[in-house]
Amino acid sequence: MDMPKPTDAHKKLEKLIGSWSGQEKLHPSPWDPKGGTARGRVTNRSALDGFVVVQDYEQERNGVINFCGHGVFGWNAAQQCYTLHWFDSMGMPPNEFRGSFKNDVLTMTSQDPQGHSRATFDFSKENQYSFRMEVSQDGKQWHTFMEGKYSQKM
Repeated sequence: MDMPKPTDAHKKLEKLIGSWSGQEKLHPSPWDPKGGTARGRVTNRSALDGFVVVQDYEQERNGVINFCGHGVFGWNAAQQCYTLHWFDSMGMPPNEFRGSFKNDVLTMTSQDPQGHSRATFDFSKENQYSFRMEVSQDGKQWHTFMEGKYSQKM
């Protein structure tokens, strides 16, 4: 029996692969009323014969890692969308994001009892990407929660 092979949709996730680091800006929010800056480090690797990308993330502020997360990106062929299952150190149940690529930009949304979240990954520049996390109570009015610009470690 021939085993399934990753499709072109799976291969598009390869844009994520690598070790990345960069500056982050946290906007004022209920979790951080003043906002501020941080350093983010991301390691993404291919897993399960190329069907998923596994992400490990940590955020450092004032010399201390204050937040970390773990994500699994994949392609859902039945629903024709990309998925991200996100677990983090906030201790909440995992979030499931769904979305699509438009050119080199992957945009994914999630909804849970606390509201809506939208994650945007922009890979339009070589060896770097920008990230933006937005939140909304109603899914209509969005507020930027966090922005980051990351460079790939060579």
